[in-house]
Amino acid sequence: MKKYIGKRVLTAIFTLLVILLVLFILMQLMPGSPFNDEKLDADQKALLYAKYGLDQPIVVQFVRYVGNMLRGDFGVSYNISKNTPISQLIAARLPVSIAIGGYAVALGAIVGLLLGLIAAFRHDTFIDTLCTIISVIGVSVPSYVFALALSFEFGYKWRLFPMLYNNSQALNSSILPSISLSMFTMASIARFTRTEMLEVLGSDYMLLAESKGLSGPALVFKHALRNALIPIITVLAPLIVDLMTGSLVVEKIFAIPGVGSLLVNAIQSNDYNVVISLSFIYSALYILIMLVVDIMYGIIDPRIRLAKDDA
Repeated sequence: MKKYIGKRVLTAIFTLLVILLVLFILMQLMPGSPFNDEKLDADQKALLYAKYGLDQPIVVQFVRYVGNMLRGDFGVSYNISKNTPISQLIAARLPVSIAIGGYAVALGAIVGLLLGLIAAFRHDTFIDTLCTIISVIGVSVPSYVFALALSFEFGYKWRLFPMLYNNSQALNSSILPSISLSMFTMASIARFTRTEMLEVLGSDYMLLAESKGLSGPALVFKHALRNALIPIITVLAPLIVDLMTGSLVVEKIFAIPGVGSLLVNAIQSNDYNVVISLSFIYSALYILIMLVVDIMYGIIDPRIRLAKDDA
């Protein structure tokens, strides 16, 4: 198991370094400049380039950039909040996005898993059809539609939850956006759970387990669900990162001070440091989640671990 985890960690580190290189190259190729103010003359721009080290050779800039990123030093903002450390900008917004995304992931995964299990065990019944309809609606309808409907019904009409995000009521303010974001995750998990459980329940080893007298929770959780989890986890992993890094439209609807709006503002104002920093954080979160998923594969099904070790 240690060898298996070690290989996965080394692969994750190498992937992160490659992403850093790609991000740096892309940002160098982007048109425009972080200093597009028409009031600045050529000499003033030259001074600013020298101040931020942008006049250095590309190799020097890249080495310094990688070292700073790995130390957590993201530099300062050029335009959004001039000379403000980017770590401060992100620290004020990222926890909000992660909290709301975390609630959405938990809610979507739990409800989706339950709906998928119910649909699988009530196959070809009215309950199965109802669960399928809910899943189709969840996948088809955009999250911002749910956000608008929930905001009007429970925020404006019933006054049960705040319509706009309020830091003093963080938990209550997170309920409606979390439900909105969780719908797609819930529907996706429900569909995959139903499909995988139907396949597992009809397999030979399940018939063998039943013939040995296993039934009820022991049969469902020890044999059926465990073998159906791998495809479900594979689907859930990228959804976790998407939700935890924020949804721009939902953030706008509920006025959530998350990282989604920060990224858009940085792109529009050519604030390269902020764009690179947020892209790096997104990539690091994605790689971390995929690393955890890869390790979970080996725990859930040792055959995967053994096969990769042999390879």
